[in-house]
Amino acid sequence: MTRITEVHPQAIVDPAANIGEGCVIGPFCVVGPKVTLHERVELKSHVIVTGDTEIGSDTVVFPFAVIGEVPQDLKFAGEESVLRIGRRNRIREHVTMNVGTIAGGAATRIGDDGLFMAGCHIAHDAQIGDRVIVVNSAAIAGHCVLEDDVIIGGLCGIHQWVRIGKGAIIGALTMVTHDVIPYGLVQGTRGRLDGLNIVGLKRKDTSRADIMALRAAFQMLAQGDGSFQDRAKRLGEEDDNSYVQEIIRFVQAGSDRSFLTPG
Repeated sequence: MTRITEVHPQAIVDPAANIGEGCVIGPFCVVGPKVTLHERVELKSHVIVTGDTEIGSDTVVFPFAVIGEVPQDLKFAGEESVLRIGRRNRIREHVTMNVGTIAGGAATRIGDDGLFMAGCHIAHDAQIGDRVIVVNSAAIAGHCVLEDDVIIGGLCGIHQWVRIGKGAIIGALTMVTHDVIPYGLVQGTRGRLDGLNIVGLKRKDTSRADIMALRAAFQMLAQGDGSFQDRAKRLGEEDDNSYVQEIIRFVQAGSDRSFLTPG
């Protein structure tokens, strides 16, 4: 049975907006002309969705979120750019997500099944993977990349252009200014790489053998001979474990930042 789209009489929805079946748009929401809401998207109340923004099915946006506004970038001159949000996301109160800029590919992208807690910010041209959690009042700066299953703790700041690898976790109150390897654990006021996200790996039923391989790889990256890049290259040649290879792929990819390295 098809759900009927419900638009509260005190919501303002531009006639040009593309609203899917089963959407619920609550009171005092504002939806702009270039917006697409896929099936069963819910805007609770007092939500603004503007710009060239697409929100995937079954996503829920909570009150006072502002989605698709222009970037907080003084270089932005009104050029065409987009925000693309995947399916089944939970976007909580006062969250802000901006469209992209020409300098960053003109697109901000959010994957599926994310949780964006109250007051967090996703800046222009950020690329956010699936199942990402950004906790209250954390700020993801422009051009950042967060791969799948990343967790960003409350009140964190992620510097522009930083990449955070798959399955990494950033502790609360941490400023991250360098790339973080997949499955890394970062904490401290000025982020330091303190180990691996073992708890997260166990919660995803990662095998004991894979966790042991990751531990050994981390020790080699921390204490082996040569530079960090040299150690990573040698590790990639010696260990074909899929989790270890995920780290090697990340380290060998191009980046505008240096790495947080094991101490």
